Amino acid sequence: MIRFTTDKSELDLALIHGFLSQHSTWARGISRPLVERAIEHSLCFGGFVEQSQVAFARVVSDHATFAYLADVFVLPAYRGRGFGKLITQAALSHPELQGLRRFMLATSSAHGLYAQFGFASPARPESIMERYFPTLYQDSPPA
Repeated sequence: MIRFTTDKSELDLALIHGFLSQHSTWARGISRPLVERAIEHSLCFGGFVEQSQVAFARVVSDHATFAYLADVFVLPAYRGRGFGKLITQAALSHPELQGLRRFMLATSSAHGLYAQFGFASPARPESIMERYFPTLYQDSPPA
């Protein structure tokens, strides 16, 4: 059984930072202060089995028109139990994130998971641009 909360005081910041900085493919090398600042300015979802945090996701949003799902992970020992689906569902069904015109994410390996929730390649990719610095966390001094 997994329990989800958006109460930031319950989040295990050391665990979140450790996973993102050491084990993720998208935030390797990120500093703890940057993780804390990202959490501070996001709607966060912690997944807990008993008292231990085993999953995390955060959403950056204006709560009116747009949201971006980021930093979704389930610890390796807890994968294969549907927790990735459950934390994604928790984020997408949150009352403050309803009626949004656009909900985006980036993934290199979980297309099948997110497709189950209606995510697809952009309908008009020619209209989407980005500034992307893939080695920023490794190249920059800790912030």
